[in-house]
Amino acid sequence: MLKAFCARRRLGLAPFFVFGDPALLARTAEALGLGASVETASAETACDVFARALPVVPLSSGAPAAATIESIERAVEAAAHGRARAVVTNPISKATLYDAGFKHPGHTEFLGALAKRHYDRDATPVMMLWSQELAVVPITIHVALARVPQLLTKELVVATARIVARDLQTRFGLAAPRLAIAGLNPHAGEAGAMGREEIDVIAPAIAELRGTGVDARGPFPADTLFHAAARRTYDVALCPTHDQALIPIKTLAFERAVNVTLGLPFFRASPDHGVAYDIAGKGVADPSSLIEAIRLADRITA
Repeated sequence: MLKAFCARRRLGLAPFFVFGDPALLARTAEALGLGASVETASAETACDVFARALPVVPLSSGAPAAATIESIERAVEAAAHGRARAVVTNPISKATLYDAGFKHPGHTEFLGALAKRHYDRDATPVMMLWSQELAVVPITIHVALARVPQLLTKELVVATARIVARDLQTRFGLAAPRLAIAGLNPHAGEAGAMGREEIDVIAPAIAELRGTGVDARGPFPADTLFHAAARRTYDVALCPTHDQALIPIKTLAFERAVNVTLGLPFFRASPDHGVAYDIAGKGVADPSSLIEAIRLADRITA
């Protein structure tokens, strides 16, 4: 965050503010010699502060897990009350949150619950990893691989694809998004020889989607879906498992990919990488993905 702030003028970043510990960020900036000023602010005064210092809205929680949860809650609240155009979150340590009693599988599911609380509407959050080279959506997310065949239903594929198509139209400006849907099994099941999920679940879902005007295609073998020629034929690839979707985009655009949550009443983006505690506070972390998340949030909500 401090490095992104230092690069704000060079990159023309829109004003942003942080929910966090002003003193900690100030000490970190000084220790790393970043030359970044940090100033305590409120959501209402942040834009005025941004010209001279990184605006930080203090948290009431001191413990790391509680502070993490509070920062996400207050960021969504700021968006719901019009004090922020979008929410950009940094990576979280799910293990740390679980130890503190966190009840959600991850960021995505927590944001869906907050949408219900602050916007009084149900939301089905969908995780999309986006970059200029590739956009992907895992249909099942943070679950054991052994559970995927039971969780992968026609209804889940259809609901996920409809949210993706709608948000690509309304937020990303694609008039007719092209959705490529990967198979679960090797070679997309090889006509049932390697599994029937493609025949019994994915193909019927695609037929239903196409019947309602969604340009869904497949099921395609996942191992041939991500080379350059294939990527030119679709706008987003939907994959039954987490790693089918995330391995290709993190290979192609690890420093530039952005995690976007679709299906919410507010826009949320995040870096596509983890917490990297082994290099935290050393000044060697690459801020590129965070900067791309800030840029995308600004572009989508401008």
